[in-house]
Amino acid sequence: MPELPDVEGFRRVLRSNGRGRRIEKVEVRDSGVLRGVSARRLRRALEGHRFLEPERRGKWLVARTDGGAAVLLHFGMTGELVACPPGEPPHRHDRVRFDLSGGRGVRFRDQRKLQGLRLAASDAGVERALGGQGPDAAAVGEGTLRELLRRRRATAKSVLMDQSALAGLGNLLVDEILWRAHLHPSRPANSLTRGECRRIHTAMTRVLDQSVRAGRVPGRPTWLTGHRGQTPPTCPRGHARLHRDRIAGRTTFWCPRCQPPPEPADG
Repeated sequence: MPELPDVEGFRRVLRSNGRGRRIEKVEVRDSGVLRGVSARRLRRALEGHRFLEPERRGKWLVARTDGGAAVLLHFGMTGELVACPPGEPPHRHDRVRFDLSGGRGVRFRDQRKLQGLRLAASDAGVERALGGQGPDAAAVGEGTLRELLRRRRATAKSVLMDQSALAGLGNLLVDEILWRAHLHPSRPANSLTRGECRRIHTAMTRVLDQSVRAGRVPGRPTWLTGHRGQTPPTCPRGHARLHRDRIAGRTTFWCPRCQPPPEPADG
């Protein structure tokens, strides 16, 4: 699933191929990815205008234009933004194609179509659409993170994945961060100490920095993500067999040695 680092990579694709270029043609090949906008309205709002500097907001990509409108792209489970020249034959999962001046082009490609494209008519529309998000995980300070964790009773994993609490993190990143912080994913967020919150923030900062530079969540042998697909999966640190279960509704991996379970509540 595309998470913050992937979307930052898509932002760079749009920036290098689209910024300052005129949108010559918008071709909607599958309207099933349009959310709250028709293909005709999307074309009328975009064609003839130029893309401005794109912006990432959590897992969203905001593609603003000099006409005031902005395309909001969410990549769901399988979406991506791909640079393709206008004459390149379409891929079977290309859903929307943007042909740009100078022989450039980008395509929204998505196999499962779980999310898609929205249109905001103005900056105010962008804020209305994305206003329910929490602070961006790549920019949040340690104190803010500590407060948002310690005022919630849900599990640490659930809070870190909740886009209304903290925007940008998904399943792989949260498992990696909690493993590095030596914290069990089912630990109640409001039970975390100041030091434990600091460990989460440090781990999150380092994981995001390296993942953004890679353009994805890397499956390195020293990372938990590099061991999820093993049979059996083992911890990169102590080689204990990883546990696997559903926490916060998602398949979760953790090390029983590195990440001890929370103490049972009294009574």
